Amino acid sequence: MVTSALRIGVLALQGDVREHAAILTSLGAEAVAVRRPEQLAELDGLVIPGGESSVIDKLSRIFGLRDPLRALIAEGLPVYGTCAGLILLADEIEGAIDGQLTFGGLDVTVARNAFGGQVESFETELQVEGIEDPVAATFIRAPLITRVGPKARAIAALADGGVVAVEQGNLLGTSFHPEMNGETRLHARLLEVAEARRAALAA
Repeated sequence: MVTSALRIGVLALQGDVREHAAILTSLGAEAVAVRRPEQLAELDGLVIPGGESSVIDKLSRIFGLRDPLRALIAEGLPVYGTCAGLILLADEIEGAIDGQLTFGGLDVTVARNAFGGQVESFETELQVEGIEDPVAATFIRAPLITRVGPKARAIAALADGGVVAVEQGNLLGTSFHPEMNGETRLHARLLEVAEARRAALAA
């Protein structure tokens, strides 16, 4: 539980925005739906939700959000990307549609729709580094992290070894949707990083 009101944006161009906002609010943060560049001001962190990565990419460019977001990520803004959000944080995509771009920041390669279509969706429990008990995870047309570069580190994998969560500095990415199961501990992890960064900037 956070003790002060961190301002955490949820990129609200497409996807399951409300579920993320509800979890952030339950943890004591102020959730801000971000659709315009000016709404990025004074954020302590950001969530990029699931949805369709190519659509979010196109809309981010239409609404003038892509370049400001890339700059904030490079400056160290804490960001958590789930599913499509992970794809958008990845430096490289396998299976990208023509012209698809990412915000980048995570030294990983991600394969889009690696687990198949909607009918191949599944739920499981995962052991995530730094979290004691298993994390409930829902995979919906989920990506798979096929390369973890030297700057990033894997923090969760499936039984077959497939990497499904990574961390790199202030960035966190998961192939799965914890918000679909009411799982709050990954969002809490984002808030801890955001709190630490805010304290460091204020020092």
